[in-house]
Amino acid sequence: MRMRIVGVLGAVALLGGCAAVDIGKDFDLATFEERVEVGETQRTEVRRWLGEPVSTGQSVQPDGTRLEEWLYYHGRGTLPGLSDARLQTLEIQFREDGVVESYKWSGESG
Repeated sequence: MRMRIVGVLGAVALLGGCAAVDIGKDFDLATFEERVEVGETQRTEVRRWLGEPVSTGQSVQPDGTRLEEWLYYHGRGTLPGLSDARLQTLEIQFREDGVVESYKWSGESG
């Protein structure tokens, strides 16, 4: 999924100009981190805190377990070059019963 984001940023950079670029949907990572409890938090709670994910998918674990994945990302920068680019991502994995199994983020928190 991260490669998809990088590809979008690259395609936008090719368009040139000095425009500001804003991709994805801003989300409140600090609120998520304050409230989430792995093994307890439900999918409906995450949706209430962060809104709909930008992208969804599925991963298959080595033991065959399937996990639903939600991706939130937000990036902004100025063309050309995007030297001031800021990108924040949050990937959340849910078990079949809709409970948070794990998550990882990159970028700035809060």
